Amino acid sequence: MDRARLQQTLTLLPICLALAFALTALGSSHWCEGTRRVVKPLCRNQPGELHCIHFARGGRGGSRRDNESQEVQYMWETGEDKFAQRRFHVGLWQSCEESFNGADEKCRSFQSIMPAEEQGVLWLSIGAEVLDVLLVLTNAILLGSRVSRDSSRLDWLKVNAAVAILMVLAGLLGMVAHMMYTTIFRITVNLGPDDWKPQTWDYGWSYCLAWGSFALCMAVSVTAMSRYTAARLALTEKRRGQKDSRRSPHDFLEPEASEVVWESGAAPSPAGHALESVSGHLPPGAPGKVSVC
Repeated sequence: MDRARLQQTLTLLPICLALAFALTALGSSHWCEGTRRVVKPLCRNQPGELHCIHFARGGRGGSRRDNESQEVQYMWETGEDKFAQRRFHVGLWQSCEESFNGADEKCRSFQSIMPAEEQGVLWLSIGAEVLDVLLVLTNAILLGSRVSRDSSRLDWLKVNAAVAILMVLAGLLGMVAHMMYTTIFRITVNLGPDDWKPQTWDYGWSYCLAWGSFALCMAVSVTAMSRYTAARLALTEKRRGQKDSRRSPHDFLEPEASEVVWESGAAPSPAGHALESVSGHLPPGAPGKVSVC
């Protein structure tokens, strides 16, 4: 495997990881997690239950209330003892809350909980998340198809440029979608229904995966852009060197010819010929003449 293909293979790994993070976060309901304080229900035929209020049902023998169907009882549970903490988690699609016995969960649509005027923003956030996934998937397919077959250096340049552009777009879309969802959730916490409002909440593991996908997208984009820039400069220098090597060698005097000229005491004329003085060979009294060789 050549160096270019090895680099593209190493680039394909974080792209696939970013795609896995984005898909997991998109389908999960653990973007935000927290607890709710709810009133304990009355215990009915559950003497050992801890998450309910116990009471004695029915009358005693000899009592004047034997025929009564209900009794007035004194509640020992006061203050915080009347309430129980129930955990919940929320995602893009639904909100789930655990039951009192902890055996199962009760889920409902997150869109039915949030204020009606914020539902359009929720759909924009979901659309941006879907576009983010599609762009990362396109990068994975493009890069995987190039790695699986032989490609020239110019093809690798085009692939690096395309990967850099698409990944930065995917990262920006994901960032905008995450910020919109955070705003929507905070508004729902303040203006949502009373039977859902959390007492405490924090971001869950799906939210961390979503931002991890954003970080991987930006890292791959920066890496691909730096490789494209370096390869482009190297290709430009190579073409410049080839252009210089094609120049004619007659633009300069050869070293042997220049040495002969200087040893003969002649100087090159503008026409490229040497002038030689022969006045020393003429007889005395003869006019001086100069011959051109």
